[in-house]
Amino acid sequence: MSQRTTPPARMPFHDEDPTGAAEPPFNVEAERAVLGACMHKADVIDAVRPILGDEAFYRPAHETVWRALLDQHREDKPTDPIALTEVLQAQGDLERVGGRTYVFQLADVLYGTGSAEHHAEIIRKKADLRRLIASAVHTLQRAQEPGADPEAIRSEVETEVRAERERALASGQGRLSRFAVDGWRFVKESGADAEPLWGTREKTLWAPGESLMIVGAPGVGKTTLAHQVIFARLGLQETVLEMPVAPSRRVLYLAMDRPKQIAKAMARRVFATDEAILRDQLIVWQGPLPATLDKEPDLLADLAAAHQADTIVIDSLKDAVSTMVDDSLAVSFNNARNRALRSGVEVLELHHQRKTAADAPRGQRPSLDQVYGSTWITAGAGSVLFISGRAGDPAVTLHHLKTPTGEVGPLDVTHDHKHGTTTVDPARDPAVLIRNAPNGLTARDLAIVLIGGGDPERADVEKARRHLARLVEGGLATKADGIAGGAGGGQQARYYATARHLSAIG
Repeated sequence: MSQRTTPPARMPFHDEDPTGAAEPPFNVEAERAVLGACMHKADVIDAVRPILGDEAFYRPAHETVWRALLDQHREDKPTDPIALTEVLQAQGDLERVGGRTYVFQLADVLYGTGSAEHHAEIIRKKADLRRLIASAVHTLQRAQEPGADPEAIRSEVETEVRAERERALASGQGRLSRFAVDGWRFVKESGADAEPLWGTREKTLWAPGESLMIVGAPGVGKTTLAHQVIFARLGLQETVLEMPVAPSRRVLYLAMDRPKQIAKAMARRVFATDEAILRDQLIVWQGPLPATLDKEPDLLADLAAAHQADTIVIDSLKDAVSTMVDDSLAVSFNNARNRALRSGVEVLELHHQRKTAADAPRGQRPSLDQVYGSTWITAGAGSVLFISGRAGDPAVTLHHLKTPTGEVGPLDVTHDHKHGTTTVDPARDPAVLIRNAPNGLTARDLAIVLIGGGDPERADVEKARRHLARLVEGGLATKADGIAGGAGGGQQARYYATARHLSAIG
């Protein structure tokens, strides 16, 4: 590595004015070192460009030289001082930057190309400080204006801070490694093996670090079910649909869609003894957000941080995004969702089905393409529950369309609209069905019941087979292997309830 040479005595540069007057933060020597390294080795430009970002150089002359270097490198042309002086002269900028002599003096500042990234970090940090100072001065000036509006100034400050954070995240040496971990840590320490937020390891309805989406037509009980999950997260009940729910520290509920009706629905589950918990652990945002999530991807995470919430509920998605059908906006929303998840916030979303889905035959299994909006809305969700039924019906069917682990249901559930509770009808519970089948069940027998009659498809039979296999693993059933045979001459494997399972019900 080349050693540093002493800058010419006639060109002194200092970070502070010798008179003691305050100056904005800068480091001219670091700027000179980076530019010199780029002239000697064009590959250095690729290394320092993402660190520096935009307008990082304090001296306008250095910024001009840097732009010329970028242009040369972009066109795969030489970046040495001879070529650079020709470019600057053609642009009419040579004398403005200090002439041919100064360009060659920059090339003489040799700290070694290996130090360029470190020097670029110094330049960027100084530039960040200058921007923060300029923002603070602007805020002070605005606050001293006659008739200044504190709320308007506060909003401007928040916008500037958010923009500065975005700019900082888009530059710097850490931007390419900030969220990178080695393979062992990713597999063993990222929380992928954590207990479910709702459900069991074998049948997970809501996995940590993955969003849960509850979909359905108006009036089928999306809000009723979601409120039970929320109240369980708050510790006011232990299970929902007979499956455990993990506790939360604080829930932020974005009641954007008809907040008064949401309050009325919640009131069914609230008692005087719940006051302390609801005051401390549940925060409700009423009405529209300050901006849609596709326009401000950090807003979801910012809201959770501002209210110290580890769970955020979006009610509903149509009120959080400018439009649900535009693929690019859907990707932007998924970006907002993932930024919240990455910051440790669990996300529960309420969403609507397509209107055409309401015309589907009763009992027919829905599919993901019946969820309203761009396919990228569901593509980024970890788990998708679809409630099918008619508006106001107490009895509806819950389908698990996208699963973190094993599929749950379909479940026939009954809403108690008076008390805001939901119970499972055991009629389609595989454990109950096999317990009530003295002659046992085949996978096809179970599949017919689970899909509500008709001729099951191969995928339906395979899902039923997995249900039965789990009962065998849990000691609730035994399997009698079938007999192979062609043209219908074989027999399917049959499953029977164990004596322990039968004795459990007396």
